[in-house]
Amino acid sequence: MTTPTDRQIFEGEIATYWFDEGILVSLSKSPKRTIENISGNVALVKKITGNKPVPLLIYLSNSPVPDKQTRKFATEQLPTIYSAMAMVSKPGLSKFIMNILFALKPPPIPMKSFTDDVAAKEWLRQYI
Repeated sequence: MTTPTDRQIFEGEIATYWFDEGILVSLSKSPKRTIENISGNVALVKKITGNKPVPLLIYLSNSPVPDKQTRKFATEQLPTIYSAMAMVSKPGLSKFIMNILFALKPPPIPMKSFTDDVAAKEWLRQYI
């Protein structure tokens, strides 16, 4: 996936963002997630969206597994910035990430894994 050239792009430490038909698109980067960089990312997303939860289409990348505190923090932040999340990745990666993040309880927002971004966008449209 490459970033588009026909719209505003927002660069963050852990992801690059842009809007596509009311859906926030995220191209994930690979640094290890920490409470610090997740906090910065939450602030960036709130700035981009005007502090309103929006549906997110995220293209996942391989990155190191964050520690338990960071996973808990990230999970708590999800509903403050996203209304739903569609994860696009190679088969198995998003399922692995979901298993790590939500091993003990279900995700706080609607989430679904995809290997096809067209299907992911179609599913997210109901949350716009």
